[in-house]
Amino acid sequence: MNPDHLKELCPRIEALEAMPADPGIVQTLTTMLQLPPDQVDMTKVVELVAYDGTITAHCLRMANSPRFGRRNTETIRGAVLALGLERVEAILMGYCPDRIVPAERSTFDALTFWRHSLGCALVSRKLAKLIGYRDCEKAYLAGLLHDLGVLVNMLVCTEEFRQCIQAAREARVALRQIEEQRLGFTHCESGKLLAEHWKFSADVLAVIEHHHDVAAAPSAHGLVSLIHLSDLLCRLRGLGYGYYEGMGIDLAADPAWATLEEECPALRRIDLMRITMDIDGAMYEIVDVVNAIFRP
Repeated sequence: MNPDHLKELCPRIEALEAMPADPGIVQTLTTMLQLPPDQVDMTKVVELVAYDGTITAHCLRMANSPRFGRRNTETIRGAVLALGLERVEAILMGYCPDRIVPAERSTFDALTFWRHSLGCALVSRKLAKLIGYRDCEKAYLAGLLHDLGVLVNMLVCTEEFRQCIQAAREARVALRQIEEQRLGFTHCESGKLLAEHWKFSADVLAVIEHHHDVAAAPSAHGLVSLIHLSDLLCRLRGLGYGYYEGMGIDLAADPAWATLEEECPALRRIDLMRITMDIDGAMYEIVDVVNAIFRP
């Protein structure tokens, strides 16, 4: 394939409507939303939506659509409140199927995507709190949505993407490296196309497109850097793409860390060893949370 293939796929990407969500979360949410309105726990609804990147993406997309006057909703809670319970239920029923690729044809299932997305969201929020980043919930949202292009590639070029995953697994290298070689584009670029079509905010768009290439981000440098590091930490701690990657991470040497120091000056006064230990300790808890929600 060549880079022009992404242009050829643009109409199919923009035509995407249904994207897979975890069936357990969909069932739990649907059951809750069928209760009388006065018995529905809105906080629990928001919590369940926030576990699944697909459901969150659909809610943000719908809340910011022309039919709702494009409210510029940028939080999960804001999207759920803007839509109301009936519309959230309609999204679950109409846009969130629980199957995507037959198991025999795939070496990467949607469960892997959900686990990595939630893991990255939780790590992003934890890291944001540790370094004093200004918007921890935006960090969570961006972490949850950063790999939306992985689902896009699974849907619009299934067989070619399956081969990319297999090749990356065998070579123990980053998925984007193989995507670039074989597809001529990466999940960052395909995810950006869908996110633009769905009218996501500029900072989330920057994260989706540049979380593997912080230096190229035109804006939201701190947020992109934060998600970049969180993504790396997840892939090192068993919450990656379902295979071992032969890589290491040095927070202090990563350009993203220097970017965060510029955005969060207090970070320069925080002991890096302590932050590293805090993150390592939190990773065990985060893995346990992800395992409890999305059984490996």
